Amino acid sequence: MRKNPGLSHPRLVVETFIATRLLLFATALYVSWQGWALDVVFQNWDAAHYLGIAANGYADEQSLAFFPGWPWLISTLAKTGIPLVWAGVALALVFSALAVAALYRLYGSRAAIAWTLAPMAVFTLAPYTESMFCAAAFWAWERAKAKQWWAAGLLAGIAMTTRVSGLFLIGALFILAVSQGGQVAEFFRRIFWLIIPVAVLAGYLVFVHEKTGRWDGWFSVQQTYWTRGWAWPWESLGHTIEAATPGYFPGNDANSYVFMLEIVSWGIGLLVAVAALLRRQWAESAWVAVQVLAFSLSYWLMSVVRAVLLWFPAFGQLGDLLGRIPERPRRWVSGVLAALALVWQVLWAWTFFTGKWAG
Repeated sequence: MRKNPGLSHPRLVVETFIATRLLLFATALYVSWQGWALDVVFQNWDAAHYLGIAANGYADEQSLAFFPGWPWLISTLAKTGIPLVWAGVALALVFSALAVAALYRLYGSRAAIAWTLAPMAVFTLAPYTESMFCAAAFWAWERAKAKQWWAAGLLAGIAMTTRVSGLFLIGALFILAVSQGGQVAEFFRRIFWLIIPVAVLAGYLVFVHEKTGRWDGWFSVQQTYWTRGWAWPWESLGHTIEAATPGYFPGNDANSYVFMLEIVSWGIGLLVAVAALLRRQWAESAWVAVQVLAFSLSYWLMSVVRAVLLWFPAFGQLGDLLGRIPERPRRWVSGVLAALALVWQVLWAWTFFTGKWAG
């Protein structure tokens, strides 16, 4: 693989990662001093569902919306005596560090630092799937780019255990296998390893069928319990714009602001997909575009903000864009962007830790 000219400043990457995680922890401590127990602030929203599955398995149909890999791993670590929530936080720290390392290998230090500074980084510290999925998916991509497809297949299989986004990863890796050219036999050797994540997905769908009696059980659960019924893209956007209008949630306009950010994130996804397409990065474009489309087919745009963390081409493009700026102004631009990102990161973490809707 061609040496990445951005592979520099590894110490700065490590220092930024440590500093941002400490800042997030400090925000959690501040919130706990306001009257919440420290372990409780990490258990809001989906984190509570993952920890519930880790503790009790799939005790209700609603929980089938969540893939088993992440809660199983938390449960496994907790058997050592570590409380479930802290097992989840510890794993999130390790996996987010691995995700940063993969981004560094793929795009260099600027992209890796940008990911650590992402405003929604609290979801890579709380017991959410983002850290584990990003670590597995980013390294799967890195190994596939290096034509180590057996490793890519195994890592994609791990990613598939955590969330449905693994399905899109399979498709994007298939396109990457096509784009690498070569003999037909070589192509089939590459895609052979994608059997692993496909088998993982099939296994979970069979499990859900056993629980619900329906082959479309996972989609049914999403629609019944999570307001993710099918809709045309213009309907989804219309519903989201309506939800983003102040006053839609009586007495809680903060929710509307989050829906505004869902729309902004969706737009960022479109731009990233188009930019990758113009660069003839077919697989990278497909990876982002198919997720943008999937979000557009739900009742409204939801969880798009968190999905930005999965879009590694976005951080690669940002790093490349910064690299094109002359050195002296780049320092100023990077400094201003980093400062704004840190402020936003703290505000987003405070929103999540205090139990408010954070996307």
